Amino acid sequence: MLRPARRRILALGLLGGLLPLQAWADFPGTIARVKQSVVAVGTYVPVGNPRFRFLGTGFVVGDGNRVVTNAHVLASVPEGSDEKLVIALPGSGRVVARPVRREAADPDHDLALLRFDGPPLPALSLGDSSAVREGQDVAITGFPLGGSIGIVPVTHKGIVSALTPVGQPLASAQQLDSKTVRRLSLGGYTVLQLDIVSYPGNSGSPLYDPESGAVLGILNMVFVKGTKESALTNPSGISYAIPVSFLKALIGP
Repeated sequence: MLRPARRRILALGLLGGLLPLQAWADFPGTIARVKQSVVAVGTYVPVGNPRFRFLGTGFVVGDGNRVVTNAHVLASVPEGSDEKLVIALPGSGRVVARPVRREAADPDHDLALLRFDGPPLPALSLGDSSAVREGQDVAITGFPLGGSIGIVPVTHKGIVSALTPVGQPLASAQQLDSKTVRRLSLGGYTVLQLDIVSYPGNSGSPLYDPESGAVLGILNMVFVKGTKESALTNPSGISYAIPVSFLKALIGP
């Protein structure tokens, strides 16, 4: 028979083993909250076919009238284009589009900030990316494959597998381009490497804590094995996210 002190120690040990599961136990509720703030970023042309062109994922921050996405998501829409930037809000079986305008950008960290008028949307809270640890549980919610499967937010979960410096040495000088040279001149920075499946269309998705829903990073890249088509048929499961600290700097006080 176990002594009372031994029973207390055993009980505490079992409780400690269950604590990491708490995040996933609350996960469905977290997803429901996060989905209210995740939007599809695209363009709208009244006479186009289709009228809405999907570009990537974004999410609402700050005062509820700002949307964050990747700078590369907007790269195919030059300033002054006939295509008007919009965000699409899924829900109730239909998609509602709201016009947005560019407010700020940080191309060196692949971030862009958009603003829209009218009623604000629920904003996600921004966490502390400096406290992120390898092995930490994380999740993303976005629009994998974009309009191919409909504007329906999809969630994937995984872990932070590494804190990886960008601007690593290249195999040859032929791999250098102006963007890489600029990044190297800035001294590089650390991104979050993820053991998580993502697809084209997930760019700009929030990377968040599954318990609190606080944003820890912004998904911006996936490692592709072989051709680009293999990202769909044989995803590597290796993705990367920009730490949210750079987003905080872009938004400002």
